[in-house]
Amino acid sequence: NLFATHDQVEEIIADNRVHGVSLTGSERAGEIVAAHAGKNLKKSVLELGGNDPYIVLDTDNVAEAAAQAWWTRMSNTGQSCTSNKRLIVHEDIYDEFVEELVKLAAQMTPGTPDDRDAAKYCPLSSREAAERLAKQIEKASSNGATVRAGGVLADAGAYYSPTVLTDIPMDSESFHEEFFGPVASVYKFSTDEEAVAIANDSLFGLGGSVFSTDTQRAQEVALQVETGMMAVNAPGTAGAEMPFGGIQRSGYGRELGPLGMDEFVNKQLFFVAN
Repeated sequence: NLFATHDQVEEIIADNRVHGVSLTGSERAGEIVAAHAGKNLKKSVLELGGNDPYIVLDTDNVAEAAAQAWWTRMSNTGQSCTSNKRLIVHEDIYDEFVEELVKLAAQMTPGTPDDRDAAKYCPLSSREAAERLAKQIEKASSNGATVRAGGVLADAGAYYSPTVLTDIPMDSESFHEEFFGPVASVYKFSTDEEAVAIANDSLFGLGGSVFSTDTQRAQEVALQVETGMMAVNAPGTAGAEMPFGGIQRSGYGRELGPLGMDEFVNKQLFFVAN
């Protein structure tokens, strides 16, 4: 476990004993590491940011569906690459769904990582991260988005209150940004085709989920979403045996599973003539 500086990482990648590099990190870090790897003709795998769509086509219980979406989003205070950052909800249940999210957000209070209470939210990774998130929400609001709940940066420390954000204009820069923190962005759609269009209008492509009481319908929608990973009627899935990774600004290559192992082995042709 090396606590290396940026210069040291560059030196490590350049070392002839190193034949490949796999990074989990930000887009900026991915650009830098990929450049170093390319310069030295080394294989690289990048698992970067995400703006995962979470599509709710229909549900028999809006409150339960909203709660599942909310607590999934709040995991690790929203600081997860595969977090459900964009909730895309059918117009028939949209208003009630948002109301439930607002109720859940209002119930949350500051806590610490030692708290076992799900209604406690923790600080972000740094004060800088919290301030950056606050600026993003301010920009989204100035572009026309509505802050339905939360949106408050603590006077000190790295706490940012759980936030429900709606009405983000699809032609705004904020629509394409990743909110790496406790922010649920909610979008309304009327047809399955519109849901797919919203989901695919993204610079990222890491994971995503589709929910419906009609599993076949959910599968048909999920197959049209452009990501590296998709789940149907589940918030997401991961395991040592399953490949993990994305496309577009979310990176390239795969971790875990047989595909992950194949990334860093020599696929050698070995031919013996008779």
